[in-house]
Amino acid sequence: MAEHNELGKTGEDAAVAYLEQHGFSILHRNWRMKHLELDIIAEKEGEVVFVEVKTRRDTQYNEPHEAVDGRKMRRIAHAANAYIRLFRIDNPIRFDIVAVVGQAAPFRITHIEDAFYPPLQTY
Repeated sequence: MAEHNELGKTGEDAAVAYLEQHGFSILHRNWRMKHLELDIIAEKEGEVVFVEVKTRRDTQYNEPHEAVDGRKMRRIAHAANAYIRLFRIDNPIRFDIVAVVGQAAPFRITHIEDAFYPPLQTY
């Protein structure tokens, strides 16, 4: 596995540990349906949380959460919609970002709750 993929997996493991320490139950990790993907689906106090994890070695060029642009938000929202329909979710939902910075533990973790609202599509 490429070095950046290893860092990404390690960062995601750190994000899961962080979320669990803060009272979240992890429902799924790396959920996929065809070309759709969600990093983490968690639950806390009856709310389903779709979590995008961004891991970087450092913040020399930008913060990890800055990589979640409009296109990425649309892809996450599309995947979340598929998940909601498949599992017939009727709970409140939200979209969070967990930014993980460092090359090894202990990482600097920033949890951004309600990081974005799903973009509206117009046809």
